[in-house]
Amino acid sequence: MRIGIDVGGTHTDAVLLGHDMTVMAEIKTATTADVTRGVVEALQQLLDRSGLDRAQVSAVMIGTTHFTNALVTRRRLARTGVIRLALPATAALPPATGWPAELLEAVRPSVHLCHGGHEFDGRPISPLDPDELRRAADELAAADITTVAISSVFSPVTAEDELAAADILRAELPHLRVSLSHQIGRIRLLERENATIVNACLLDLADEIVDAFTSALHAVGVSAPLFLSQNDGTLMDAEYTRRYPVRTFASGPTNSMRGAAFLAGLADAAVVDIGGTTADVGVLSGGYPRQAGTDVDIAGVRTNFRMPDVVSVGLGGGSRVTRRPDLRVGPDSVGYRLTEEALIFGGHTLTATDLAVAAGLADIGDPALVRHLDRDLVRLGTAWMADRVAALVDQMRLTAEPLPVIIVGGGSILMPPTLPGVPEVRIPEHHGVANAIGAAIGQIGGEVDRLFVTSSRLTRDDVLDQARAEAVDLAVSAGAAPESVEIVHVDEIHVTYLPGNAVRVIARAVGDLDLDRAHTKEENGQWATT
Repeated sequence: MRIGIDVGGTHTDAVLLGHDMTVMAEIKTATTADVTRGVVEALQQLLDRSGLDRAQVSAVMIGTTHFTNALVTRRRLARTGVIRLALPATAALPPATGWPAELLEAVRPSVHLCHGGHEFDGRPISPLDPDELRRAADELAAADITTVAISSVFSPVTAEDELAAADILRAELPHLRVSLSHQIGRIRLLERENATIVNACLLDLADEIVDAFTSALHAVGVSAPLFLSQNDGTLMDAEYTRRYPVRTFASGPTNSMRGAAFLAGLADAAVVDIGGTTADVGVLSGGYPRQAGTDVDIAGVRTNFRMPDVVSVGLGGGSRVTRRPDLRVGPDSVGYRLTEEALIFGGHTLTATDLAVAAGLADIGDPALVRHLDRDLVRLGTAWMADRVAALVDQMRLTAEPLPVIIVGGGSILMPPTLPGVPEVRIPEHHGVANAIGAAIGQIGGEVDRLFVTSSRLTRDDVLDQARAEAVDLAVSAGAAPESVEIVHVDEIHVTYLPGNAVRVIARAVGDLDLDRAHTKEENGQWATT
């Protein structure tokens, strides 16, 4: 038995899946200001409704907005040290350049530019200076900084300087929490460094969240191991989450897409996830979300770690309907106050859900309270929403071939059975909790995105084999059963703007959860901070 939980801006959803992956029970509750308390309440209600023996739960998977919220609100972020290995190069643009002033104030980065780094082909820029790093460690200790981000020029090609610098700093400060840029971001120093700093400033919060979730499970009598959703559609165990909290960003839309693929039985389709506040549109390829090929702006910070290619608009069940100067639905929303403010619940705000009920698309609340609405308003409003979603789906297409569309989420009631220009529309059973189902069915993944330089000694086949092997190792280290891991994607991109035979290789491996190992780790108390 698996429990999947997903925390959204309006609702927290939870599902119980049986051993054959059938939905045994589901629950939808309002998201609370204290997200952890909302998770506990959803979990308690789910267990009470199912009458399940707690000992039968083998794993709990959670998709959380804790870390995204912390960055957006600039709260609960640790002061972070930043070590860049690049001198005498890169001094013109120091770390955290271009960050919002409020975020800089929250993180207060202690920046140290040091010697080191490599060229794209592995040649050193300058030798690493251990004494320079020891002086930086002294300054970090004096400022009582316990977390640090280390970046180095072209570390995805050659990571030895980042690893060596981490060893030197830890020898001086054994308690130091270290994030290394080659383990988090992709090619391009500034964006990769930004992602690493973001990860580092969330490490202390990651400990708090993992401990809180683990305590919550124990409080309701569940002793199963805990997993959190990553933004590529896979899971990571609690220990891995403590090290890489940044990988939970955008896990909500990803969970919905994975759940949609599972429920509809389609591996290649567009997915429209409509909640109470927003509609998210993404594309499935082989059952997993298509990844964004460009940099991603998160809370005003430009980063380049893996993220799903998703476009979001302010259209959901709680969206306000305005008629002046033109008819429009959203982006303003009543959000979780829908049951208080919508007309069908006795409120005084005309919402998208009111239009859907008046049009006969949904049967919730009291339909008599919207019978007075002008029929042209209802017809034009529902058509406006359908056209908006169809345009977003068309925007996400990369080929001329139309995509089938899967519609999920609590706000799926807003959509008619057909959409303009769409060959097939599916609204599967349990569509309202697809995000929680996506969390529960998650596998474990590992991804390598590196730059290689081929030569007579390192051939193309050697490079691809090395990338595949590293991806498999990453999946196993993240909690996958070794015998189940397989390569699901390999992309080879020749980098023509660099001299020589430079090639960027992206390899992705996915495997089933190794629940035996997860249970052993929990029993042995190995989920302590690392």
